Amino acid sequence: MGTSSRRNATTAAALLLALMLSSSAARAAAADPGFSCGLSSPSRSLPFCDRSLPAAQRAADLVSRMMVAEKVSQMGDEAAGVPRLGVPPYKYWSEGLHGLAFWGHGLRFDGTVRGVTSFPQVLLTAASFDEGLWFRIGQAIAREARALYNLGQAEGLTIWSPNVNIFRDPRWGRGQETPGEDPATAGKYAVAFVRGIQGSSPAGGGGAPLQASACCKHATSYDLEDWNGVQRYNFDARVTARDLADTFNPPFRSCVVDGGATCVMCAYTAVNGVPACASSDLLTRTFRGDWGLDGYVASDCDAVAIMRDAQRYAPTPEDTVAVALKAGLDLNCGNYTQEHGMAAIRQGKMMEKDVDKALTNLFAVRMRLGHFDGDPRGSAPYGGLGAADVCTAEHKSLALEAAQDGIVLLKNDAGILPLDRSAVGSAAVIGHNANNPLVLSGNYFGPACETTTPLKGLQGYVKNVRFLAGCDSAACGFAATGQAAALARSSEFVFLFMGLSQDQEKEGLDRTSLLLPGKQQSLITAVASAAKRPVILVLLTGGPVDITFAQSNPKIGAILWAGYPGQAGGLAIARVLFGDHNPSGRLPVTWYPEDFTKVPMTDMRMRADPATGYPGRSYRFYTGKTVYKFGYGLSYSKFSRRLIAGGRNPVPNTSLLAGLPATSKDTTVSYYHVDDIGADGCEQLKFPAEVEVENHGPMYGKHSVLMFLRWPNATDGRPSSQLIGFRSQHLKAGEKANVRIDVSPCEHFSRAREDGRMVIDRGSHFLMVGRDEWEISFEA
Repeated sequence: MGTSSRRNATTAAALLLALMLSSSAARAAAADPGFSCGLSSPSRSLPFCDRSLPAAQRAADLVSRMMVAEKVSQMGDEAAGVPRLGVPPYKYWSEGLHGLAFWGHGLRFDGTVRGVTSFPQVLLTAASFDEGLWFRIGQAIAREARALYNLGQAEGLTIWSPNVNIFRDPRWGRGQETPGEDPATAGKYAVAFVRGIQGSSPAGGGGAPLQASACCKHATSYDLEDWNGVQRYNFDARVTARDLADTFNPPFRSCVVDGGATCVMCAYTAVNGVPACASSDLLTRTFRGDWGLDGYVASDCDAVAIMRDAQRYAPTPEDTVAVALKAGLDLNCGNYTQEHGMAAIRQGKMMEKDVDKALTNLFAVRMRLGHFDGDPRGSAPYGGLGAADVCTAEHKSLALEAAQDGIVLLKNDAGILPLDRSAVGSAAVIGHNANNPLVLSGNYFGPACETTTPLKGLQGYVKNVRFLAGCDSAACGFAATGQAAALARSSEFVFLFMGLSQDQEKEGLDRTSLLLPGKQQSLITAVASAAKRPVILVLLTGGPVDITFAQSNPKIGAILWAGYPGQAGGLAIARVLFGDHNPSGRLPVTWYPEDFTKVPMTDMRMRADPATGYPGRSYRFYTGKTVYKFGYGLSYSKFSRRLIAGGRNPVPNTSLLAGLPATSKDTTVSYYHVDDIGADGCEQLKFPAEVEVENHGPMYGKHSVLMFLRWPNATDGRPSSQLIGFRSQHLKAGEKANVRIDVSPCEHFSRAREDGRMVIDRGSHFLMVGRDEWEISFEA
């Protein structure tokens, strides 16, 4: 989301509109502020106030009654009111990435509610690989948004979250906001979170009214802020049809098709020469045509202005607005379309019907939110929510659960963890991230209702704790190395809380190095050398870091990655360290070595190119060395997984393929086009795969079963492997259980050709869980 300052200008159209309003209509609207179609509304008897009609029909009726200047006034994220029709002002821009946030204009935290639940930053939550957890977080965020709305502290319920861009490059400043590098994981996160936000069931379904409206952003191929002089505002991402089809677009497709999202946001980025917000192929043909978007398309903030000012895509402001609306954009974050929309119509650059189409999509969502049903306070199903529904005990517990389920145990030499609290008499806590409540939140956060730093968390377990920041900041230009070593030398146990902050990675800022900044590494090494026993290193970062030095250092006994863990982060870390929670998180991104920074961020290719030494990206295509692999994570228990082939695991019924042609690229490769199989055929091909998982002890724990597919070879652009599904299972020590993962060959066995078409190869495919494989032959 951009943060440009084009917000408060009063447009000529708005002034004109104000002169047109009658005083009697204004008085009527003031008697019933904030709600349309109420008892005092001048339009109460009109069709757009008829709750029995479909939302789109009601919206079209409302739009048809508006004058052109009134219509243009609706085209920005701060939409003007239309008092003569009883339509109040509305603010579309609210954020709920991992809790309601200061960013945007739709929420206020200066009333009855002054704090909200702050969940972990998304990348850490994604490490749980738990769709149910993701759903409950989205649900909690939207309940708190409704509560603020009912209390008059929200002027909108359109939440511009989640961010489901692929974390393509480890240097990306906003990778922390995403579910990681894997398209299947990002897609499943999108579906779960969106269903939670919008109020449907975890399995889907559930119509109007919406609890809140979710918006998946930023479509598409957006994953660069500012690298080597190239900025997101002027970057033209050159992306192959194949990479669009199997990497960058699938999360957004899942968001719309399976999650039912009511908004998609187009990115600043140009894709293959066309700004995303000016691409009719993306906004109209793909979002609405192929995916069936039932909602609106929003621009990233000031993206329309940037199309002209930075990208020089259109010659005038009027041309720029017209290009965007005709391409399928419905709402501009900012006021550029409000400033130039009337002139664009007068000059014939666009027609009033182009505006009508956009406004119908916008108002239909507001109809589904209940904003045109009179006063929603006190009415079912969300009208009863209020201050008591914010920062509830349930939400606080959920924030703790998410943080501790996401924490990844990267190293545990000689079983140093978990610690016995009765055996820890004194502890040194060293690190700039140990007692900094702000670092827990990452970015896009609101005022947390409570905060537990790592230092505070440890103080709940150890009575004698001495603290030293060690570094002046995450940049660590100055390190109190001697003082830190002396403290370590005089303590029984040493905990180091190091890592990054928003000064190294955030919106508008990419990293240039994967190493810990400044003197952090030398400080850690010195402290470890001085300590009586191996130290425990906890990393608070968004993106991955190269900690090869710590991996191989025997004086660093344990390493945890705790992301940016939210308000309960310190307690979650302490619970893991002392064994009150068995770690189960698994990395949702590959951790690359520093050498990877030689690869230009601007090279969008996912697949490796051996001829030029290009190593590829993500676990699916990367051919180089790793610090830690995607999906890596240790536990205090030993878990085993076994695919149950045959019996209860039927193979797919491929007989329906008998009448389909198998295209041959050459004498060795033949495949079926997924489009030729069709929706009904794809449905018939689905089958369940069952996995036996056992906890061999010694602790109760949660285990995420990850199922991958591999092909007989990784030639012709095939991934080396592809995650197709996952399930989390809680198990007591010694307990075993079977988990089921539904397999859809059209989705999971297919690969993208160079032209972007999805095909299923004839022959063998291998389902993999750990080292266990199950061969499935895909033949007619």
